[in-house]
This record gives sequence, C-alpha cells and structure tokens, in this order.
Amino acid sequence: MLSLHVRVSARRTRLGLTVERDGSVILSAPAGCGVGRAMEFVRAHEGWVAEKSRLRDRFRTSHASVELLDGTVFRYLGREYRLLLVDEAREAGQLVRLRAGRLQLGRAVADDPGAGGRALVDWYQRAGTAWSLGRLQPWAGRLDVTEPEVEVRDLGQRWGAYLPGENGAPGRMVLHWAVFQLPIRLVDYVIAHELAHIRMPGHGLPYWRLLRRALPECERRKEELDEMGRRVWLGDVLDPSG
Repeated sequence: MLSLHVRVSARRTRLGLTVERDGSVILSAPAGCGVGRAMEFVRAHEGWVAEKSRLRDRFRTSHASVELLDGTVFRYLGREYRLLLVDEAREAGQLVRLRAGRLQLGRAVADDPGAGGRALVDWYQRAGTAWSLGRLQPWAGRLDVTEPEVEVRDLGQRWGAYLPGENGAPGRMVLHWAVFQLPIRLVDYVIAHELAHIRMPGHGLPYWRLLRRALPECERRKEELDEMGRRVWLGDVLDPSG
C-alpha cells in the first residue's frame, strides 16, 4: 500500500515526488496547488514510484546490533577503530574518546548497553559536527551558497535535510550521526546534496543539473551510498544478559 505524505512549500513552483528509504512517498507541492492536480500528478508517475520502490527493496537495510566488548569494530569516516574498554574516569564529561587509534569507552558505561550505546552515538554527534564545520566551505563555494548552520542528530530514515530559515535567517543543515561511519567521499556527497537544496528544492532535473556541476560523479556516489549505507550501525546494542 502506498504511504503518501504531502509537503506544501511557498518556495516550490512545481510538483515533485520522492521515495524515502522507509518506503513512504513524499509529494512536494507548491502553495495553492489543487487536490485534483496533485492526484493526477501522482497517478501519472505510478510507474516511476514502483521502480524506485523496487530499487529500495533491493537495497533493504541490514543494520546489525553490536556488543560493547574489547575489539568491537566501529567505523568513522571510512576507517575502522576497535573499541577499548578502559577503567580511567571520563574527561570533560566525555564518555568516549578516540585516542591512539582506539575508540575508548569506560567499562562501567559499557556494562549498561543502553548507556554505552548512547555514549557512542553522542561521540559520533560531537565528532561529526566538528568535522562538518571544517568541510562546508569548499562545497558551499562550488554551489555558490552561504554556509548554513549545522546540526548532527538522528534523522531516522534520512541521511540529511536542509531546513530553510525564516524572515531572512540562515538555514540549517541537519546530518544523521550515522553517516559519519561512511567514507569521506560519501559524507561529502550528503553535504553537497543538502547544500544544493539551498538553491533548488525538490529532486527534479534542474536540481540534479545543479548538483552535477558541483559534483560530476553524484549519481555514482548516490548508488554507493545506497549500497554502503544500508549496513551502517544505527545504535542498537546487544544486551549479553539478555
């Protein structure tokens, strides 16, 4: 059954459809668009939606849970780091540190799977935010846009989102913390993808032409993101006491 969500925006001038990773379909519509016109547009693109849904099923997620044990592998910007449980106290309120090539977590925290998982997610959020702030400028320059504010948090089924500002205020780019497990080239793709939305809402042909000028290999990176992204860790931790 088709799950259709409608988003109305005064910035849009035409209708657009997007198939999300969870299978839902988003219809983006300009303000004042009639229901009849919108439904006719959806019916005319039923074949396109079916094909996108087929590809989504092909790349269905297979996110695994992890155990918080010495040697468990976590990835950051495409590189592998093994977990090291330590007895020392946390520093500056941080429960997780990347030090000497190991991702260090206190044993007392690791003994509580929920707390340990939250500590690791918090580390990805802090590390991802700091890294992104130094990465925006080149892509903003290529796309000729002003750098937005950056927020890293859980975005559910989306890797990124651009939220326009109101009354002239700067917009905000939100990135999923889990995307920072992927290689830099794919994080760059997500950043460029969202920055392009500053100039062009939706995912129509004009949008892809704009993104392609800044990132000629964007289609190839999107396919790679679809493949690699379905296997990243999303925060689930196994409880050995079970």
